[in-house]
Amino acid sequence: MCLAIPGLIVELDPAAASARIDVGGARRDVSVLLLGDDVAIGDWVVVHVGFAIAKVDEAEAERTLALLGEALDAELRASGRRDGHG
Repeated sequence: MCLAIPGLIVELDPAAASARIDVGGARRDVSVLLLGDDVAIGDWVVVHVGFAIAKVDEAEAERTLALLGEALDAELRASGRRDGHG
């Protein structure tokens, strides 16, 4: 199974075709080479294996992050590692 995660671009280095994204407070450097010049600080991008593969709007990013959070909570509750209260 493949998983792509939305992240907010907080820094951009056009010369290196790279950006720093924020996902829930965790920051990672990713390549924006596949998106060309069509990215800016404040854009939401979907990232897969270190590459930004698409731009998405904020609403879609937030929905996706919420669904991923729900899936993680369900898995942790099922495995007994979380009581479901955060």
